[in-house]
Amino acid sequence: MKILMSAYSCEPGRGSEPGIGWNTVREVANHHQVWVLTRPDESKTEIEAELARNSVPNLQFVYFTLPIWGSGWRWGQSGAMQVHHYLWQIQAYFVALKLHRQIGFDVIHHVTFAKYSSPSFLSFLPVPFVWGPVAGGESAPSEFWQDFSMPASCYEIARNLARFLGELDPFVHLTAKKSTVIQATTEETAEKLYKMGVNDVEVVPAIGLPQEDINFLSQYRIPDGNQIKFISIGRLLHWKGFHLGLRAFACSNLPDAEYWILGDGAELNRLENLAKNLGIAQRVKFWGKLSRQETLKKLNDCHVLVHPSLHDSGGWVCLEAMAAGRPVICLDLGGPAVQVTTETGFKVRASNPQSAVEDIAKAMTQLARNSQMRINMGEAARKLVGETYSWQFRGECLSELYKKLSTKQL
Repeated sequence: MKILMSAYSCEPGRGSEPGIGWNTVREVANHHQVWVLTRPDESKTEIEAELARNSVPNLQFVYFTLPIWGSGWRWGQSGAMQVHHYLWQIQAYFVALKLHRQIGFDVIHHVTFAKYSSPSFLSFLPVPFVWGPVAGGESAPSEFWQDFSMPASCYEIARNLARFLGELDPFVHLTAKKSTVIQATTEETAEKLYKMGVNDVEVVPAIGLPQEDINFLSQYRIPDGNQIKFISIGRLLHWKGFHLGLRAFACSNLPDAEYWILGDGAELNRLENLAKNLGIAQRVKFWGKLSRQETLKKLNDCHVLVHPSLHDSGGWVCLEAMAAGRPVICLDLGGPAVQVTTETGFKVRASNPQSAVEDIAKAMTQLARNSQMRINMGEAARKLVGETYSWQFRGECLSELYKKLSTKQL
């Protein structure tokens, strides 16, 4: 089949949106002919270098950017980048229209950026259109705002306002109406789409792990010894919820346990002060921002991942921990709530901060005192990732979806 994919952000060897873009188009190219719309200013050099090392005959990139603005999105402001993305999507329609007249695509798929509140004008072409998985509907519950600083609260207000304005955009509603298939990364985003009048949304993850990473992490074994180590990994931002993890660790009252936090960010000083005020500073280690290799070494030394994020649409670190056979403690929110099951960890209800802290503490205590539970959950997590969260599996699922769409058109 001939597939056109829109990947505003796409770069090999990266995480987040660039990684989603690259891994998705790369895996689909194992099954079909793929043309990718993307930008030259972000990743052309990296993409061509990777293709020179590992040729993918079915994969072709079509680079373009706004003729006036060019790489103006690099000014560093999130708002500027969002405006650039919106205008780039309009230009993508005309580029795709010309290509379609030459090639005749069977399916068009918008991959990145994939926000439910931002349109894709490619949906207006007379071709079956797949939108997503889209994200962005996740929110920090209002009860948890009491712990936010003023800048953090302003961030959340601005984020909610941007989504509200996006929901008013008629082109967003037209994109939803004209999409043949809509996928969402979380139940929260699916609910937003339903409120916009969408009738059918499939909740599927947008992220995965390379098979070589799964194979490597499968060799990890939970450390021996009586001292339990909990670990949290990520940017130290208010919505990552690490303050909840610290409070829960203090509440769990496990004198021989340690809590490791890997990452850097605006909340570092607040988290360090919180650990001191809770009387657990001697048992909490802030390792700072580490390389991926160093981060995985620290993960290998720990027993349980604590990931109390308040609005994560994905959660790559959860998949890596699960592939390494580590149980995960998370909130029943966003992407982690989709990934983690009752067999692989604990999903804590996010009704209010105090009850969430108490329930995280209970989960910590259970896992600290029950080694067999850690082993059983870890093995179940490893199995789940191996079966359903590899990029190869994601590519196979998309290939089957495209075939079904093509059959319906015939």
